[in-house]
Amino acid sequence: MHQPLFAPLLASLLLTLACASAQAQTVYRIVGPDGKVSFSDRPPPDAKAQPVRAPAPAAANGAALPYDLRQIVNRFPVTIYTGDDCAPCASVRIMLTARGVPFTERTVSSNEDIAALQRLSGSSSLPFGTIGGQQLTGYSDTEWTQYLDAAGYPKQSQLPGNYRRPAPSPLVAIKAVEPAAPQNRTPAPAERVAAPVNDGPTPSNPAGIRF
Repeated sequence: MHQPLFAPLLASLLLTLACASAQAQTVYRIVGPDGKVSFSDRPPPDAKAQPVRAPAPAAANGAALPYDLRQIVNRFPVTIYTGDDCAPCASVRIMLTARGVPFTERTVSSNEDIAALQRLSGSSSLPFGTIGGQQLTGYSDTEWTQYLDAAGYPKQSQLPGNYRRPAPSPLVAIKAVEPAAPQNRTPAPAERVAAPVNDGPTPSNPAGIRF
């Protein structure tokens, strides 16, 4: 008689999520010598660089999450990376919203976003998501459901009625364009002063010739 496979699978998923949570992925914001901002999962050589983390969904619009749900969000935060004209991206967003899973959404649209995504996931495929430290590439309802169940997210929404999820934000922060410094204005050349016209004879021009 074959034993059910779901229980061992669930236990394996829980162990994977627990181990990944202990080494939750940290994203570092790196500013290059040219002022260009990039993100990486590896710390830069500059020890002063500080890791940046996605805003906590639990604090969105001041809506307090139920205690049990808040504990799950803190242990296994959900982040999805999406793009324009991406039907699977819309599917994962709809599934998480319907189930009441708080999540952070990062959009991938610029070349800088794509490069950052490749460093994080190893590819540029969308959607890409993380549940704690576990990475999921693409969208499969079965796969996402298994990992959300293993993380402990409730099957039915427990979000308060006034909860509003955070607005999507670019994967790479958009750097404000600074106004160009005023250039030193070249002074206009001084007007030439016309030489006085000699109307009469002079010692060097006794005939008083004019040109």
